[in-house]
Amino acid sequence: MAARKRRTAGYARVSTGSDEQFTSYEAQIDYYTKYIQNNPEWEFVRVYTDEGISATNTRHRQGFNQMVADALAGEIDLIVTKSVSRFARNTVDSLTAIRTLKEKGVEVYFEKENIWTFDSKGELLLTIMSSLAQEESRSISENVTWGQRKRFADGKVSLPYKQFLGYEKGEDDIPVVVEDEAKIVRRIFALFMAGKTPYQIAKMLTADGIPTPAGKTKWGTTTISSILTNEKYKGAALLQKKFTVDFLEKKMKVNEGEVPQYYIEESHQPIIDPAEFDKVQAEFARRKGLGHRYSGGSIFASRIVCADCGAFYGPKVWHSNSKYRRVIWQCNEKFSGEKKCATPHLREEDIQARFLAAFNKLLGSKDALLEDCRLMQTALTDCSAIDAELDGLLQEIEVVTELTQRCIQENAQSAQSQEEYTERYNGYVARYEKAKARADALQEQKKQRQAKADAIGGFMFELSERGDAINEFDERLWLAVVEKATAYHDGRLVFRFQNGSEIES
Repeated sequence: MAARKRRTAGYARVSTGSDEQFTSYEAQIDYYTKYIQNNPEWEFVRVYTDEGISATNTRHRQGFNQMVADALAGEIDLIVTKSVSRFARNTVDSLTAIRTLKEKGVEVYFEKENIWTFDSKGELLLTIMSSLAQEESRSISENVTWGQRKRFADGKVSLPYKQFLGYEKGEDDIPVVVEDEAKIVRRIFALFMAGKTPYQIAKMLTADGIPTPAGKTKWGTTTISSILTNEKYKGAALLQKKFTVDFLEKKMKVNEGEVPQYYIEESHQPIIDPAEFDKVQAEFARRKGLGHRYSGGSIFASRIVCADCGAFYGPKVWHSNSKYRRVIWQCNEKFSGEKKCATPHLREEDIQARFLAAFNKLLGSKDALLEDCRLMQTALTDCSAIDAELDGLLQEIEVVTELTQRCIQENAQSAQSQEEYTERYNGYVARYEKAKARADALQEQKKQRQAKADAIGGFMFELSERGDAINEFDERLWLAVVEKATAYHDGRLVFRFQNGSEIES
């Protein structure tokens, strides 16, 4: 009987999607197709491929995984590939796959190294070559990381332009504004400051058929939020927000001080005025403090408070189906409690008129108010006491971490009373958690102080820009200067401004 031909498949992969690599990719497919078909002892199955995918991990390589699955299903007897580094640069993944295939009677041939995995020397050679390939990946990763950090240290800004709205790569790698896209960015910021939530903005852009930065048709809340909080839109750049913790898994981690960060002012042309950007961040902080109570239906949402129950006022429509239709604002919990709130409803035109009257009263003592605001800003931004306590806590965390590691090592190296070990270990953990919780609280306190300082800065800007009394309601002014307005049952409306001033109107 004639010997059955070995069913043979090829595997080809290139690690980037560039034109040069594409030529190599096509050449590999053509080469292995002819190479297998020209061997009279082999029966060609197919060439499995992965294009533009790194080899350090096989988890996301569809062609590779499909090839292994087909081999385990009995459809392949032999796999031919260019080299160990083309197969996998992760020693564990490489050996695991080969041993799994070997158990099913499937051999792998590495042409460059002339390694046959059924050969008695094959696995030893393969282990050595895979380890070398893995170390090559580590070296490449470290070189790339060093290059990126050197660019960061030099203040060079690099953006993912294909998925970054509003900028394109210009000369000397400096971001250049794309005006058509910049209009969308400005619209997003304007809508947010008009009271809309990221969810509402996403729905509006999707309904208008505007593509996302990635070219998709549906906008997401996280995309809107990331645009609103990205400092690059004000012409600055915080570099190295994340870093790679595992070159094999390509895992990224938010940088919390493990590696240096660099903040570059005026690194490129802004799309959003820096003062406007800071107002948006202050508004973000304000809404976060409100929790789920914030509603983005109007600029008055979550800013008018009922003095009777503390709930927010919300819009209500009267005579919705008649010519007398109008929108009024009243306490959202007016009829919820045992006793109905006595605070009256308010018309939007009344709120606007009373706000203008209150703000014009402020203008009468503008100079004194601005001086008070400067003193408040200085006090809020002086975080020297907080920073000193944070330094002590970070030292405590570092010491406790070292003690914990030493405790674990001692327990692993020598016999100990496990009760004493557990007690000592839990004590270190408790110390660590206490210090970490306090450090987190202080960081949050710094953020809140900065947000309040920014809000006062916005208030100062609007106050200093106004000379004479104003006669027309300005939504931007309202959002920048009003912290809240409290409605009382006797009809009074007391405005509390960002600097703490309260004026009845």
